Amino acid sequence: MSKHILIISASRGIGLGLAKEFKARGWDVTGTERSESEELHAVEGITIERLDVTDASTFGAIEGEFDAVIVNAGITGAKHQSSEQATAEEVAEVMMTNAFGPVHLGKKLLPHIRQGGSLSFMSSLMGSIEDSSGGFDLYRTSKTAQNMLAKGIAEQEAKERGVTVLSLHPGWVQTDMGGPNAKITVEESAKGLADVVENARGGYAFVDYTGKTLPF
Repeated sequence: MSKHILIISASRGIGLGLAKEFKARGWDVTGTERSESEELHAVEGITIERLDVTDASTFGAIEGEFDAVIVNAGITGAKHQSSEQATAEEVAEVMMTNAFGPVHLGKKLLPHIRQGGSLSFMSSLMGSIEDSSGGFDLYRTSKTAQNMLAKGIAEQEAKERGVTVLSLHPGWVQTDMGGPNAKITVEESAKGLADVVENARGGYAFVDYTGKTLPF
């Protein structure tokens, strides 16, 4: 029986790349979109569901069992990225979209993950406190919060079922968010991330697309 993966926010960029990569590896793939994506619908053999990580009322769309789940949703946040200029609404938007929404969804999906499976969150090296050089205040803090919450899931909910929890850094990727000057292609990142997910072996890890452990 083929393994089954759920990719949250598979409509474009890394999420779409992951959907294509896992499909090419013989996995059954379910991908979600917040609004209809022509690119995702053009990929043959993928099951598509409508879901928004900031709207818990949409979480019930997901049914079935999965060997792996990747929660990929995320935004950069307000253009100014400044803790001094940030409004309450801007903080709420980036924290809900990048941290609390994905983790809320991850907890809801845990019962759908088979024993020994994996739950991954798309994080960033910019969420590393040890590595931080400052700047990008809104984005950095949202990803740091996501890492903390993901490790909490690993310790409190996932461990007893043998489910691996991963915080994944995809690298600096040529997407709408990463920009054209980024160092690696979507295909390179997706291939590496797929290798990491396929080799997940329990516990919690904050790793990049090559499998390298990153400082928390």
